[in-house]
Amino acid sequence: MNAPLKIWGRMSSINVKKVVWAARELGLAFERVDAGRAFGNISTPEYLGRNPNGAIPLIDDSGFTLWESNVIVRYLCAKHSRDGLYPGALHARFNAERWMDWQQAHLNPAGRDAFVQWFRTPVEARRSDLIAQSIAATEPYMDMLDRHLAHHAFMAGDQFTMADIPIGCEIHRWWGLPQSRPSRPHVDRWYTAMQARPAAGGILDLPLS
Repeated sequence: MNAPLKIWGRMSSINVKKVVWAARELGLAFERVDAGRAFGNISTPEYLGRNPNGAIPLIDDSGFTLWESNVIVRYLCAKHSRDGLYPGALHARFNAERWMDWQQAHLNPAGRDAFVQWFRTPVEARRSDLIAQSIAATEPYMDMLDRHLAHHAFMAGDQFTMADIPIGCEIHRWWGLPQSRPSRPHVDRWYTAMQARPAAGGILDLPLS
């Protein structure tokens, strides 16, 4: 019998949330090991041998190790849910891939400074200018997302796919910041559907830290 999937990473990490959510959507048995920040465990020779970035998440799937969160989500969905979470048709698959890359290349970097200032920076050192710049960078992407979801039930079309997972985790983080945000009805509708998914319990309702 194959060993269960092993995931390294703390649940306060947006990138670990993605992988855990995907594994739960797929009904996979897995073991998660706390790692990163206060938990450490990512600078040992053993860990660096598996992930030379010294970052989280990392998975071991019966001896196959993989890092980079969105790649892990793609891999798990491709292995366990072809034509489901991992679209089989070429255009549909790369539509989902596009939104996953958009989250990592655009949406996440835009919102990072606000998150770091609110949750990882002591109050006395917090910089309101960085928060304001991060908001200014992120809000146009949120408008773009709202326009997209006005015409699509999910990120890649009419059904839930791997594309919804990274963006759902990103919205969870952005909406969890103690700052005002405009109402966007289509994002609101979509994210409510994400929160209602059983596999998202304990992920999209987890307080930020």
